[in-house]
Amino acid sequence: MKFQRLALIGCGLMGGSFALALRQAGLVQHITGFSASEKTRQRAVDLNVIDQACCSVAEAVQGADLVLLAVPVGAMNSSFAMIRDVLQPHALLMDVGSTKCDVVAAAQATLGERLACFVPAHPIAGKEVAGIEHAESTLYQDRRTILTPLPQNSIRQIQTASQVWSAIGSHVSQMTPKAHDATFAAVSHLPHLLAFAAVNALTAQPNGSAFLEMAGPGFRDFSRIAASESSVWRDILSANKTEVLAQMTHFRAALDQFENALNSSDNSALQQLIQQASDVRSAWTLQAGNACNKASED
Repeated sequence: MKFQRLALIGCGLMGGSFALALRQAGLVQHITGFSASEKTRQRAVDLNVIDQACCSVAEAVQGADLVLLAVPVGAMNSSFAMIRDVLQPHALLMDVGSTKCDVVAAAQATLGERLACFVPAHPIAGKEVAGIEHAESTLYQDRRTILTPLPQNSIRQIQTASQVWSAIGSHVSQMTPKAHDATFAAVSHLPHLLAFAAVNALTAQPNGSAFLEMAGPGFRDFSRIAASESSVWRDILSANKTEVLAQMTHFRAALDQFENALNSSDNSALQQLIQQASDVRSAWTLQAGNACNKASED
């Protein structure tokens, strides 16, 4: 498996890391790249992430047998539209979006005859910092990548997509788009929203700044993901709002249990709630290959 030309649409952390990983693995001969910012495109060339900076999506995709869309989910629809007419019939097109139902809907609405080329993907990797400067070839090693294949995809196309991610160190699972969005609303999207809300709630208080100065490792660990890129998470939360709102309802119910225990001075109930969470968290371990297997059966 070797590709003649990778077209990277979005020269940031995720796309840049994918390009570097493929280059290091010897899986691609030439890499073209497009980002809206000319400065970013040039930086990607300077860092040897891409070989050729292109001034348009169409120019980058022309002649590519592998295309990666590494743009915010809110930009998927317009990106598909620009790709459609220049995408080779047998090219493999993938994305790295954190939501899938909306991305699939955008592809179905715009790609036309090239829909079969698109195998939706979501690598579970990243950093709190964005930008091509932070790209690294090892970002996807020992991380999960979720594929949500379409009915139009051939078995060979799905296998190739899986092999690409496996070749750069990922453990690949398959899910339906709906199961994906429900799962990651629970384990990723809601936790990010809670981190954003907790930091905002703290700093909105009159003494918030003074409280923050006293924060220690617990606050650091809990709030780490609140430093994430705002535009990226705006798009993710908006795109998956139905599932995120459902998870917020579950969270409010759990929060109400703690509130009731405190209001009634029921220390036994309070300890039981804490112990329940402690037991679950203590038993949980981060797994690259098996964490999503059950969800993929839904």
